[in-house]
Amino acid sequence: MKRRTGQDRSITSRWRPATQAVRGGTVRSEFGETSEALFLTSGYTYDSAAEVAARFAGEAPGMTYSRLQNPTVEMLEHRIALMEGAEACRAMATGMAAMTAALLCQLSAGDHLVGGRAAFGSCRWLTDTLLPRFGIETTIVDGTDNDAWAAAVRPNTKVFFFETPANPTLDIVDMEAVCGIARANGITSIVDNAFATPLLQRPLEFGADIVAHSATKMMDGQGRVLAGAVCGSEEFIENTLLAFTRNTGPTLAPFNAWVVLKGLETLDLRIRRQSENALEVARFLAGRIERTLYPGLESHPQHALAMKQMAAGGTILSVYLDGGREQAHGLLDALELVDISNNIGDSRSLMTHPASTTHAGLSPEVRAEMNVEEGLLRLNVGLEDPADVIEDFDRALKKVGL
Repeated sequence: MKRRTGQDRSITSRWRPATQAVRGGTVRSEFGETSEALFLTSGYTYDSAAEVAARFAGEAPGMTYSRLQNPTVEMLEHRIALMEGAEACRAMATGMAAMTAALLCQLSAGDHLVGGRAAFGSCRWLTDTLLPRFGIETTIVDGTDNDAWAAAVRPNTKVFFFETPANPTLDIVDMEAVCGIARANGITSIVDNAFATPLLQRPLEFGADIVAHSATKMMDGQGRVLAGAVCGSEEFIENTLLAFTRNTGPTLAPFNAWVVLKGLETLDLRIRRQSENALEVARFLAGRIERTLYPGLESHPQHALAMKQMAAGGTILSVYLDGGREQAHGLLDALELVDISNNIGDSRSLMTHPASTTHAGLSPEVRAEMNVEEGLLRLNVGLEDPADVIEDFDRALKKVGL
């Protein structure tokens, strides 16, 4: 029986991202299944002691242990690598496991990191709290200021780390400029691409070295499982990242990998429709709330740059209410259709108050530096009819005097 696969890069690299998201990395067993098989196993057996010795020595191909390899997880890794245009990918248990591994696998005491100030709260905890504990110096800059990145470079700077669009303020980093500064100084650039996914932007094409993901978000897309991924060169994945993940164990479960594989099949359809919905909702909110931020709106201060780097504005927007936390919580409580939730990337519309949820662990001073104000709300626009979402906001806004 002829086995068709999605792993021949001479073929799959020619496919467009929407096709790669459906078929990339697929391996079929002797049964010829159409849907990817789910391999729920922790270990593997061998025909001989010599065979297992050869596999552990790296002298023979094959699986050894599911902390290192699993057929279902490998299919996901191949698929995400194709979609990002990367040579290789390593899947992780969560998005934060991906961010942590991408940093710690290559940083040592005495090294220096420059990070963008607008970031997910846990990412700022990594740069502000965890890394300094191990003697790694960090400098936080305004990610939108190219000169600030250049000015922060030191002889011991090893990594630039940033999100674009950033969570939750939707700051846009000029990837071509910032990654160019990094390369000119022998610095590795890591881009968190969770908000856009490779369907809307591919940071490697703008000069990034490493792309990290919370696959929990748009890649799954339905709020079901946790997952993460790190993409980059084969040399980095195999010779730098692999040793860290092999011995620390931020391993993605095969079931979670299988769920994300199923999510990727509809990613192109979902993210484009949700981006269209988000633009429609953003236009409505901008008419009622002066400080409405969405990369797809011409009023966004970096709209031109966002549209240069992204195929669409994405699924996330943010609003700033003048009435602070009281008015922000009041709006959340008044919503009937939109759920209060700190997740994003879901097919359902979700809204949260970052200052009391995703960024609550940061000090008031750091939140102020990041522009995470008490009146800030972040909205993930889902697949519902945007007219229903708009009607829900219309009612809720009236209840809080807007």
